Amino acid sequence: MKKVLAAACLLAFSTAYAAQEPEAVFNRACTMCHSGQLPMAPKKGDQAAWNPRLEQGTEVLVKHVTEGFNAMPARGLCMDCSAEDYKAVIAWMSK
Repeated sequence: MKKVLAAACLLAFSTAYAAQEPEAVFNRACTMCHSGQLPMAPKKGDQAAWNPRLEQGTEVLVKHVTEGFNAMPARGLCMDCSAEDYKAVIAWMSK
């Protein structure tokens, strides 16, 4: 029992969390393109546009944001975002 509890605690403390609220990141850095102004950028909540992207996997999407992809600038205009912040905002935008 002690081993199971220790493993659960270790897992809980090793999980990385987004440091910033996804909605705040979206409003500050993503809304310019992901609110419909750029037709190639999937709108927040447009699951038909997000599903093919999500099928590529979160790591690919985070790489695209970090490095830039097509018209998206590197870091998606969020210079203080971590990979976990990007994962959180992608999940938030795609719902």
